[in-house]
Amino acid sequence: MIGIFLTVSLILTVFYSIKVGAANLSAYEIINGLINSNAAGASIIWNIRIPRILAAIIAGACMGIEGCIMQNVLRNPLASPYTMGISQGAAFGAAFAIIVLGAGTLNSTQADAVIVNNPYITVFMAFLGSMMGVITILLISKLRSITPEVMILAGVAMSAMFTAGTMFLQYFASDTQVAATIFWTFGDVERAVWNDVWIMLILMIPALIYFIYRAWDYNSLEIGEETAKGLGVDTDKIRIQGMLISTFTSAVTVAFLGVIGFVGLIAPHIMRRIIGTDHRFLIPTSAILGALILLVSDTIAKSILSPIILPVGVITAFMGGPMFLYIIIKMRR
Repeated sequence: MIGIFLTVSLILTVFYSIKVGAANLSAYEIINGLINSNAAGASIIWNIRIPRILAAIIAGACMGIEGCIMQNVLRNPLASPYTMGISQGAAFGAAFAIIVLGAGTLNSTQADAVIVNNPYITVFMAFLGSMMGVITILLISKLRSITPEVMILAGVAMSAMFTAGTMFLQYFASDTQVAATIFWTFGDVERAVWNDVWIMLILMIPALIYFIYRAWDYNSLEIGEETAKGLGVDTDKIRIQGMLISTFTSAVTVAFLGVIGFVGLIAPHIMRRIIGTDHRFLIPTSAILGALILLVSDTIAKSILSPIILPVGVITAFMGGPMFLYIIIKMRR
């Protein structure tokens, strides 16, 4: 039932998001533009707003899944790609591709300030950057007496190092490369084009299928490491595979959209409190809620100060910060 409610809410938000923006469209213009590609407003709908909406849905769904899986395999309620420094690692790798390998260029208009010329090398470098963080986090998680707070402190340390690495690259870059990197690091779905949307979708679907297929294994991990092993689950294999796939999808979204934080933290926590810890339902509903959160955030970003459009990462940070503090306070209690 909650899945149906979230899906309906997402559909309604899609239509509202098509309507609002620098140029508000009427219901008639939206329907006519969706049906007739030559109608007034059709170009805005199909070339700007729908790719942006789909990018928000796909990226938000990926973040919701990533947070759900990481919180399970790391046994850490505060885990997400952003809080564990994995997104920052992907940002460092993508910045290396843009500055050193020339994978990005700077355009004159704000709407498409950065164009990724070679998305494949950018995604690959983002994946390598995030993998450095993942390997460190996995090694730390194997140590005994490691509390969730210590894990988060490790994530903070990783974030600081990757941020320092990105600043180091910018220091020796040209003005154009620095501007391109700064524009790119503003987490924003506005820059997404159809090609980006298709790549993210093609990579997200197999990941979602895999995680749902492994739902029982994640349920056994939720009970405990020894219990899972007693049930025949290869916990090390499940943990490593889950982190690798989550890291790859996170690297893809960061490479195309920049760093967008806290969605992967918020969505699984809300759904866990509503439907429990059964990952057969928790994984898909976290994906839908993640998509809804990011799309609502983007809709707020482009309408709150219209015609000025804010990066969606600003809105998610304002939403996620209080949630992060709430979880920490709850854990201490």
